[in-house]
Amino acid sequence: MHNRHLSRQIPRFLVFTFIAISEYTGPHDELEARAALDFHMRTNGHSYTSLSRVLGRNPAYIQQYVRRGVPRALDADDRRRIARHLGIAPSLIGEPEDAAQPVAALPSHAVAPTDYVRVAALDPDAATFGLAFHAGWVGELASGQVDALAMLRVEGDAMLPTLVPGDHLVIDTHDAGGRLRDGLYALRLDGALMVKRLAINPATRLVTIASDNPAYPDWAGCDAAQLVVAGRVVWAGRRFL
Repeated sequence: MHNRHLSRQIPRFLVFTFIAISEYTGPHDELEARAALDFHMRTNGHSYTSLSRVLGRNPAYIQQYVRRGVPRALDADDRRRIARHLGIAPSLIGEPEDAAQPVAALPSHAVAPTDYVRVAALDPDAATFGLAFHAGWVGELASGQVDALAMLRVEGDAMLPTLVPGDHLVIDTHDAGGRLRDGLYALRLDGALMVKRLAINPATRLVTIASDNPAYPDWAGCDAAQLVVAGRVVWAGRRFL
């Protein structure tokens, strides 16, 4: 009787959050997937609201999923997008491991299929395709796990002459947030993904968001905590005609 009374006093949310704190290799059902997402979200310094914004959803979307199971399961694209934002393998928050198999090399090449890894699009809804890279080479681009890398296609002329429309970029989604420093970053601004140059004031830590094309205005004195940074640009590829 005493144990039953105690269990009624502990919110169900706290019970399954506690499960995720133990050594974790991956969820086996949706309840564990929700607990794992909550654990990795807090470990990486994010909130329900910030992850909901990454998905372009209402601010309570992730909180409702984690605490109430609504929706019952996350869309696969949403799950992969969150994993890239957190810099973790999608399998840690419920994505089947066979959903991200390495890409096979051409039959004429005497290499194993696992020598190549496919880097998927940062935004699954955009008209951007993934590219396959040699696993050893692409591993040197990543600050953490290779799964944290994602592709982004340049749209518009705001970053001319550095980047031109059609360029393909590799974004390290693990290299964001508290690791901000001068460089090119993919940002989510007003629901859209765009690449900008960030410059950090060493005295105030305020950020200037700039376009390399002088025809576009710069935004100075921005609070880094208010930026939704998808990741740092670590590689660019271009087709020459």
